[in-house]
Amino acid sequence: MSGAELTLVASVFLASAVEAVEALTVVLAVGSTRSWESSLLGAAAALIGLAALVAVFGRALIEVPIDVLRTFVGAFLLLFGLQWLRKAILRAAGVLAIHDEQLAYRRETESALAAGSPGAGIDHYSLAISFKAVLLEGLEVALIVITFGATQHRVGLAALAAGSSIVAVAALGFALRAPLARVPENALKLTVGALLTAFGTFWGAEGVGAKWPAGEGALPVLIALALGSALLIAADLRRRGRAQTARGSSAAPARRLAATLSFFVGDDWLVAAGVLAALALTALLATVSPAWYPMPMAMLALLWFSVARRARQVRR
Repeated sequence: MSGAELTLVASVFLASAVEAVEALTVVLAVGSTRSWESSLLGAAAALIGLAALVAVFGRALIEVPIDVLRTFVGAFLLLFGLQWLRKAILRAAGVLAIHDEQLAYRRETESALAAGSPGAGIDHYSLAISFKAVLLEGLEVALIVITFGATQHRVGLAALAAGSSIVAVAALGFALRAPLARVPENALKLTVGALLTAFGTFWGAEGVGAKWPAGEGALPVLIALALGSALLIAADLRRRGRAQTARGSSAAPARRLAATLSFFVGDDWLVAAGVLAALALTALLATVSPAWYPMPMAMLALLWFSVARRARQVRR
């Protein structure tokens, strides 16, 4: 297995673990409060739908010309990775509250109790809530599996990594019969954000014609650059006293869906415009030189800009 394939497996496994922990909290809450059978049925239906999505779109994307695919996937992953990094940085710095699985579990339990007693047969509330939670959290995983796998023509490997992660999280959660509150979710999100950002930068530049000095050897450098920059920005926010803790909140299903849809264009149009501008500049320069350097510069600039912009919004 090559270094790129090992990084693919690690990225998909860790990203899937983050989303699986959040979905597991909902399934456990409604299952233990109302109906295990209906809750698990809803989760299984969502997983089947996600598997079909990966199979159909993963196979279709493999047929797309590799440069077009890498440009599209690179832009998508860079936007996606910057969003994950920004949220993880702001949580690490105290600007946003760390996600609390115990709090989320209590809220889901209270909502399930408030919905009344389940009747005989299938409990439609348990089925619907579990289905929505697994589907909406799983869409993020499916998008990562499809994009990573199609770009390297290893959709099966990416799907295997995601499936293994989901099974591991589910087995641990059901063995404990409790939300996995001790999982270092923000550290995982920070790591995965760096991986996604690095791959997006690498593939985006390659897709528009740039040549990296060391080929795939540039990936570890980009990962270290993204992760190191994120840690420095978080430390700088704490040191300068900008952190103002915000109350955590659990996203409503409609807000989760809006967040999922925003992955296609990003949740900050200025950052999306910056990514497109960097790709256009790289494509222009690639006609006369290797032109790899605009993308790492843009990655760092957009990360700093995105974090600073969001921090100002939270403080206001």
